[in-house]
Amino acid sequence: MAATPEELIEGLARACKRAGLEAPRGLERLTGGATMESWHFWSGGGGFVLRRAPTLEFMEDRPYGHDVEAAVIRAANAAGVTAPRVVVELEPEDEIGSGFVMQALPGTPNPKEILVFDEADALLEQAARDLARIHSIKQNDVPEAVPVMDYRQAIADLKQQFRDAGGDRPIIALGLKWMEDNCPDPVEPVLVHGDYRMGNLLAEPGKLTGVLDWELGHFGDRHEDLAFGCMAVWRFARYDRPALGLGSLDDYFAAYEAEAGVAVDRERFRYWLIHRTVWWALGCLKMAEHWRSGQDRMLERVVISRRTSEQELDLLMLLEEEWPKAEREKKVEWGEASDDTEAGEAASIEVVTAVVEWLNSVKGELQGHDRFQAAVARNALGIVMREMRNESFDLFFDEDRAQRILSSEGDFASNSSLVWLKQLVLAKVIIDSPKYPALAIARERWL
Repeated sequence: MAATPEELIEGLARACKRAGLEAPRGLERLTGGATMESWHFWSGGGGFVLRRAPTLEFMEDRPYGHDVEAAVIRAANAAGVTAPRVVVELEPEDEIGSGFVMQALPGTPNPKEILVFDEADALLEQAARDLARIHSIKQNDVPEAVPVMDYRQAIADLKQQFRDAGGDRPIIALGLKWMEDNCPDPVEPVLVHGDYRMGNLLAEPGKLTGVLDWELGHFGDRHEDLAFGCMAVWRFARYDRPALGLGSLDDYFAAYEAEAGVAVDRERFRYWLIHRTVWWALGCLKMAEHWRSGQDRMLERVVISRRTSEQELDLLMLLEEEWPKAEREKKVEWGEASDDTEAGEAASIEVVTAVVEWLNSVKGELQGHDRFQAAVARNALGIVMREMRNESFDLFFDEDRAQRILSSEGDFASNSSLVWLKQLVLAKVIIDSPKYPALAIARERWL
């Protein structure tokens, strides 16, 4: 259910009363959150955070509800993980949907701030320590509803998700085919956080202060968690530091092994790096469907859907070693789009530019989530402007080629032009996300 801030305060008051807390005050929507809403408020002398689904319909295709997520967080606390303390779960009589209340923790989740802190090595060591502690949690420590991943079934589910989204992205098809051909054998499952990365870690200089967003917890391969936080997208501006944007893989793995007492397998790590890149590419695509269906009409959904091309770029950079050296070394020819506009009345691209300039002028007057939304709106219009300049947008989607890749036998690289794929993804990312850090690396390497 959608709820106004006034309705949230009323519902929170009922939940807080069950937990023995004073009536809430100072409710404020926090920025970010690709799936769930976060609202900060005060009760007594302490700060708290409401984690809530945007609508009840949004929870229908989730693997489990917020009650199970809260139980997983409590188990993490018991295992010594730097996790928030859950104080109360929402009930239907609260009339504000599905969610729970946690104690607010110090620190910032903003990667732009964290990744310029001093003592990044200390923070990396603590992140590795907490991840190892998460992986120590046993199946009987959490509700039975927490699923165990079947690797092959996970690939099949992603293939179906790909078909449902149009099945027309050749690079995603390459990733799915590679995963089918290289899926590792199962290992003894551990509790996997599922979203362990910058953006879900709270920190102060040199100190990890919280691990957030446990909604994707499941039992599976520890390397899935190790790899996910090391994806290029979650390193943000620190592409040069492959472990969480904080340091080297060698240091990250050494700290993890010291706490877990288990060696990291580099080949399994690579598999899960590719698997989760495909997973997030399809997750981005699905954001548009959430918006279209009315499950969540927030502006972020449509903009995140256009981040699919970032993951296609990262995926191709991971997979290109599958091609022969001679093919990899071929350079891509490139020409930039023209910014020329017509004389006379304003062209569509000029109208959009004017709106962007106005958003920039009022951004300083906005606060909190409204300021964040204005930045998202500006980015959305930037995508529209860049797409207007491109006359070959339809070429980015090729269902026939994608399906041939999925159904091919043996070496998929022999059936795909690497240079064409590079041209394809460079053009798309330049439209969707021209400041994406990996784009500069790819252009330097490929052009």
